[in-house]
Amino acid sequence: MIRNLSVTLMLCTCTLISFSQENLSSSKKPSPFTFTGYVDGYFRNDFSKDVLNNKTSFTNSTGTLALGMLSEKIDFAKNKFSFTADLGIGKRAKEFAYNDKGVLASVKQLYASYQLTDWLKVTGGTWATHVGYEVVDPYVNRNYSMSYLFSYGPFLHTGLKADAAFGKSGLMMGISNPTDYRKSTSPNKKALLLQYSYAFSDDAKIYFNYVGGQRPTDEAKIRQFDVVFTDKLNDQISIGFNGTVNSTTLKSGGKYGDASTWSGAALYLNLDPWEKIGFTQRFEVFSDRNQLSGLSTSAYGGTIYANTISVNIKAGPLVIVPEYRIDNCSSKVFHDKKGSETNFESSFILAGYIKF
Repeated sequence: MIRNLSVTLMLCTCTLISFSQENLSSSKKPSPFTFTGYVDGYFRNDFSKDVLNNKTSFTNSTGTLALGMLSEKIDFAKNKFSFTADLGIGKRAKEFAYNDKGVLASVKQLYASYQLTDWLKVTGGTWATHVGYEVVDPYVNRNYSMSYLFSYGPFLHTGLKADAAFGKSGLMMGISNPTDYRKSTSPNKKALLLQYSYAFSDDAKIYFNYVGGQRPTDEAKIRQFDVVFTDKLNDQISIGFNGTVNSTTLKSGGKYGDASTWSGAALYLNLDPWEKIGFTQRFEVFSDRNQLSGLSTSAYGGTIYANTISVNIKAGPLVIVPEYRIDNCSSKVFHDKKGSETNFESSFILAGYIKF
């Protein structure tokens, strides 16, 4: 029944899109509503034929076709008030909202904002995290498979935040439920959200991000410091960088011990030699010797060096993304065709999405 309700919500959204488009064509006044959406799917082949070799989000399959997500986004803006409802159904949406059940599992974002002044805006609701370079929507990313930094960092926040703009600088401060929880079973446990951004130019920007708080399931304190840098060098070449450190402090015997960490960095090189074909190479290092992120199902932590090459081919409204990925780890966290532990993993993905 819940699944049917989610599908009904998506169909109602599609009906609203058609109705809005008719109104736009017959009315001189622009509509305060904006409707966008996409659908994506993929085929992944793990060369070792072991689905457990995939240790990042949203592509946990091998040898089969899979739907990623059908997504619909409604934006409303009038005067100083704005509202966003970002809904999705499918495997990607379910993994993104992994702490939710029922209708809430179909909500990616649902928030309202009010522009108090020219430089200050307040927002309340649930929204995708400010931490990291990659996002849940595949059409925003150049690689289809996700990085380790995205997969083991925060996904979403639910609470209140304020965004302030000062010339080339921006500052965000907020308070939310514990990371990835829309409903908190521990009202006294909250997370602090911070972001400082600076625009060197229209093409070069840097973001310093922070999220810190307690987990609702135990007394652990979690802190993550993150930096993102993007730069468009020219019409054909752009780069991105993401570096992060996550620390966890456990409580034992009424006292907090020493912090344990996982960390990583990812470099993105984008080349667009032609209008309809682009290339992206992602180099990533992810270190989790303390096994804080649940790096593997085996008894090892380690450092992974991942190299991903993706091609973005535009064929009208369809974008096709063939991708080859190699992961090497300092410990034997993968398995070969015979089921033996190994340091090496490789896979191929053929993905596609249509944005509307």
